[in-house]
Amino acid sequence: MRKYLFGTGLLTAITGGLTLLRGMREDAPFTWRSALGWLSWAISVALVVGAIIDVRRASTGHVIDEDSPVHGQEKKLVRERARRHRV
Repeated sequence: MRKYLFGTGLLTAITGGLTLLRGMREDAPFTWRSALGWLSWAISVALVVGAIIDVRRASTGHVIDEDSPVHGQEKKLVRERARRHRV
């Protein structure tokens, strides 16, 4: 679980969200730029969560979509998971 929680994608999304929250604190009006920032952040979080789900599914032996970044690495991920559970 550590590799998911401390992944660079998730940390980047969290820090991006914190930056957006800080920008909202300064009595600045909510503009279309703010809306686009929040939309971009939501898309980033959705992509990170999707990648985490794909890695988890691939490492448990499930089939994942061909457009996934880990497609083709399923066997390697299953071997790594089996090796970790043997130790």
